[in-house]
Amino acid sequence: MKKNYFFLITILIAAMPFVINAQNMVLNGDLEQWNDANTPADWDLFENISQESTTVHGDSYSASQESESSSKKLRQDIEGIIGGQQYTIGYYYFDNDDNAKTRIWSYWMDSEGAYLNNEDDDILRPSDYSENSTDWQHYNEVLTAPANAAQFRFEVRVYHQDGNVGGSVFYDDFSVESSSTNYPEPTNYPTDFSATADGFGIDVSWTDATGDQLPGAYLLLGQKGSSGDFDVPVDGTPVMDDLDWSDGKVSVNVAYGVEMYAFTSLEGGQEYEFTIYPYTNAGANINFKTDGTAPYDKTTTTNVIIINEEDFEDGTLGTWSEYNVEGPQKWENYEYQGSRFARMSGYEDGAVVNEDWLISPHMSLNVYIDVKFKFSSARDFAGPDLQLFFSQDYDGNSDPNDFTWLELTDQANWSPDNWEWTASGIIDLSLYASASCYLAYKYTSTDSEAAGWEIDNILVYSEEGTGLFENTRRNLAAYPNPATTHVNIDSEQNGTLVITNLAGQQVIRINCSKGFNAIDLQELPEGLYIMHLTGDDATVQSGKLMIK
Repeated sequence: MKKNYFFLITILIAAMPFVINAQNMVLNGDLEQWNDANTPADWDLFENISQESTTVHGDSYSASQESESSSKKLRQDIEGIIGGQQYTIGYYYFDNDDNAKTRIWSYWMDSEGAYLNNEDDDILRPSDYSENSTDWQHYNEVLTAPANAAQFRFEVRVYHQDGNVGGSVFYDDFSVESSSTNYPEPTNYPTDFSATADGFGIDVSWTDATGDQLPGAYLLLGQKGSSGDFDVPVDGTPVMDDLDWSDGKVSVNVAYGVEMYAFTSLEGGQEYEFTIYPYTNAGANINFKTDGTAPYDKTTTTNVIIINEEDFEDGTLGTWSEYNVEGPQKWENYEYQGSRFARMSGYEDGAVVNEDWLISPHMSLNVYIDVKFKFSSARDFAGPDLQLFFSQDYDGNSDPNDFTWLELTDQANWSPDNWEWTASGIIDLSLYASASCYLAYKYTSTDSEAAGWEIDNILVYSEEGTGLFENTRRNLAAYPNPATTHVNIDSEQNGTLVITNLAGQQVIRINCSKGFNAIDLQELPEGLYIMHLTGDDATVQSGKLMIK
């Protein structure tokens, strides 16, 4: 009997990856097109750039970039990047000048233009600069775009060298080339899939899938509740990142090798469930593994009371304030890539001596149980580290150096460099809590070193139902709620009632007797408040009060 070779070949082709030829995605990457002598066509940013016809790598022209006291940039934002796909990134540079040096300083970005930190950071934003050479040098790297990447910011910079300016480096033949490969669906699901509540955040983790065909990335789905009824993804239809919980569902693409994702700012006391689907390829070629049973887990966030929260999105320092001890620079609200945060730098045409504090509002932490604190930081450039302090005697207005501060710097994780946003981890303030508390960041710089520091997502909170009185804490009966002019408290025994606003400031403190108590609220503005009633036997009743 004849063998059906056509059938065998068809099977083999179906099982093999299909490779498409690469093409350059950089517009005018060879720098042959110029609008004028200082404007290369199709480039988005071109500082200190001039057309060069003598020192060239290929064809007729290259770009010359002259150094100044601050870095100068040449940049093009490249759209059409597909997450999980491989790209070859390259360009040629010529540096043989003692007054200039250069390096690449590029980013993967999402569809909104936000930077994506990943394992390629040290390659795309290296710590080393170019060294003098009589030959053209070639930067060439094969990298995999993060799962949620949609753009690539191709940027190179020139810097002064050894304090000298006016030197030049040259660039030519920029390229970003993609080679699309179609792979079959992943062999297996990831293992050890788990969702763990962390305050009102949830950390979802897993162990990467193994097998003959590894995934390029994962689609992680989450939703409120525990129905187990998820929208199963369909081959050929990518699912975009959607982190808006308003409809009860979210989706996020996570690259292979990361093995975790942290969801933040969730509702307290809410049950959440998660599942995960590995996939290969991207775009119309995306291939999900959906057969069998996808990993699943659920968890419930802790009930929390927010004492102070600041994301700086209102364009100010919000509830926090700056205190300038020395130097012309101050903490300021800063916007970048659509996000706002607090920023401090002592660099202005050179390093400047500074001492500047960013200080929290007054907080009465003794009315809470198990007080926690966390934030995010980013930094770049050489200079003294940012310091973190806690005070129980600061007056809220004067020079902080005249008061007592406990240093908490070592209790936090800090950004290493390259403006890499880093979560601080959870800092426990319970041991230091008192009726008068302040937190503060202290920035210093010298006349030779001035790092840049950024702070965001500050959160001071208390986990309900934990701590010293966790076995005796009960809900506080209060009505009407929402209230207007007064609220009625039904106390199980004699005790002390403390009402605080969301900044942690005590607004009412009175003695309550067992039974019915009418509390006058006419002096309080509208808003949300926290109530704690501590009985004579140290039992605690707590609750939220809305005044309209």
